[in-house]
Amino acid sequence: MVTMQSADNALKSFYLDAVTDAIDLKSNAFLASIQHSTADVYGKDVRKLVRYGVNGGVAAGSETGDLPTAEANRYALFVSTLKNLYGTIEISDKAMKASQNNEGAFVNLLNDEMEGVVNSAKFHFGRMLHGDGQGYLGKYTSASTGNVLKVNDTKAFVEGMRVNLQDDSGMLDDLPYMTVVAVDRANGTVKLGGADYSSALTTGTIVTSADAEELTGLKAIFEADEIYGLKKSEYPFLKPYDQADVGEIDELTIQTAIDKIEESSGSSVNFILCSWGVRRALIQYYKQQGIATKTVEIEGGFKAISFNGIPVVADRFCAEGTMYLLNTNDFKLYQLCDWQWMESEDGKILRQVPGKPVYTATIVKYAELICEKPNGQGRLTGITEA
Repeated sequence: MVTMQSADNALKSFYLDAVTDAIDLKSNAFLASIQHSTADVYGKDVRKLVRYGVNGGVAAGSETGDLPTAEANRYALFVSTLKNLYGTIEISDKAMKASQNNEGAFVNLLNDEMEGVVNSAKFHFGRMLHGDGQGYLGKYTSASTGNVLKVNDTKAFVEGMRVNLQDDSGMLDDLPYMTVVAVDRANGTVKLGGADYSSALTTGTIVTSADAEELTGLKAIFEADEIYGLKKSEYPFLKPYDQADVGEIDELTIQTAIDKIEESSGSSVNFILCSWGVRRALIQYYKQQGIATKTVEIEGGFKAISFNGIPVVADRFCAEGTMYLLNTNDFKLYQLCDWQWMESEDGKILRQVPGKPVYTATIVKYAELICEKPNGQGRLTGITEA
C-alpha cells in the first residue's frame, strides 16, 4: 500500500539521483560540458579570485646581470550572488488516494510529475544560459483583444510560463503575474491568460518576474557593462572577442576569430554554440566546398557536427545569426550543493498546501554560472542563415 512515508522515501532514494542526472548532464549540451564546483562559495555568494596577466619575474638576462625582479600576480575578485533555482511537483489528494492500492499506478503518477519538472528545467536552464540574468524573454510591439501580444521572438516562450510585463517607462506594477496560455510561432504572438489588459499594453518588454535573478548567462558576458561586480572599462580582460555583421559564414572567418581569441587570451576554443540557421549555413558551406560533414559525440551523449575537431552545437535559444566560440574550461557552475528536496521541520518532502487538497514537493539548487576568463570567449553575429 502506498503511503505518504513511502512516497517520501521514493522521492529521496530514487527520484533525486535520476532528476539530478537528467538536469545536469542531459538537459543541455553546453551545461553538460561545464564543471560543477562547491569551491569558492561563501554564504550566499560566489567569491572567485581570478588571476590575469603574467608574473613580471620571468625574463632572459646575461650571466652577470641582475636577476629579474618578481612582481605580484594580478588578481581580480569576482563576486556574484548564488541564484535560487526551484522545481515544484504537485499531486492532488484524489490522485494519491486513487493510486494508494496500486503501486504501479502511483509510480506512473510520480514519473509523470518528475518528467514534467525535468522538461521544464531543460527549457529554463537552456534559456538562462543565453540570458543576462535579468529574465528577459522578449519585446512586445502591440496587443490585441484577449492579451494576444505580438513579440519580436517566440523562442523563449512556452505554455505554462508565468511572466511580468514592463513598458518603456518601467514595470507595470498594477498588473499581476500572467500565464502564457498559447504560443503561435507561425504568427509571432503570445497569448496571456487572465483579465484582458490589452488596452493598457502598447510596447514594452516581457520578463520572467519583476525582480528576476537568474544565472549570469552568455548575454551578460558579451553585452553587460559590468559583470561579477567589476566594470569592463576598468578591467579590459573582461571584454570578449565580438565581431558583428559577418555575413556569409566560411571556414576562414571562424578560424580567424579562434586565432584572435587565442592570441589575445591564450585560451583555446573547444566548444561552438550557434543558432539552427547558422548550423545549416555551415553545413551548406561544407557541401559547397566538397567537405564531408563530420559528427562527434560530446559529454552527456549529445551529438554535434565538427569544425576542425571542435563540436558545433545548435541551441534553440541562441539568437539568430549568432555563433559563440567558447572554452568550456573557463566556465564553472558554482553551487552551494547539488539538487536537493526541500524538507519541512519533521523531514517530510511532500507537504499539503494549506487549505487545498493538494500535496507539493520542491527540488532546489543554489548556484551561479561564472566565466573565469571572459576574454577567452568569442561571438560572431550578423551571420547569414540558411
